[in-house]
Amino acid sequence: MNITHIFGQMGPMGWGVVITLLIMSIYSITVMIDKTRSFRAARKQSLQFLPEFVSQLKKSNFQGAIDTSRKYKKSHLAKVVIAGIQEFMTDEGEFADRHDLVNACGRALDRSNALTSAEMKQGLGGLATIGAVAPFVGLFGTVAGIIAAFQGIATTGSGGIAAVSAGIAEALITTAFGLFVAIPAVMAFNYFTGILERFQVEMSNSSAELMDFFLKKVEGKNAGR
Repeated sequence: MNITHIFGQMGPMGWGVVITLLIMSIYSITVMIDKTRSFRAARKQSLQFLPEFVSQLKKSNFQGAIDTSRKYKKSHLAKVVIAGIQEFMTDEGEFADRHDLVNACGRALDRSNALTSAEMKQGLGGLATIGAVAPFVGLFGTVAGIIAAFQGIATTGSGGIAAVSAGIAEALITTAFGLFVAIPAVMAFNYFTGILERFQVEMSNSSAELMDFFLKKVEGKNAGR
């Protein structure tokens, strides 16, 4: 009995399970490709962005720093720090206490950090769900196959291999397919979660360093008065 013959003898429930798992597989593969591309681009552009951004900050060229951040649109670091720079430039003359300005920049950085993290997490929840649910969908196919096997026994009135082979094959196929879909999804979820955690640490460190820069600049202006 070859694989084509097995699929040809599958019942409606078995086909429903296979089609459901196929949709899950296509979705998970799409997310994997999208996240691989976006995370790779974020890493590459962030490495290019940092030296230029630091160079502009050393010159106190805030507009140049903003222009640099806008140039690297896929960089997770650029998405975060641009919010702090824009807040500093916009509100620089509105706060009597310069430390209130720094605090406002800190809040802007926190908001941007949270939004960027949420954007980068999109799709990972789907991978986690598929990794958890796909084996149970396959198990449902297993039950459907066993039911088909018992129906074969009831129809033929005997328990020979010919009566149960189609149902057992359906049960094994759906079980294997469920695991085939779930295992890559779980592995990809763990892999991308690890990368995202490193990105979050990098964004937090960049925000903290930018806050230190603002504090030094504010204290320098206060000392010069």
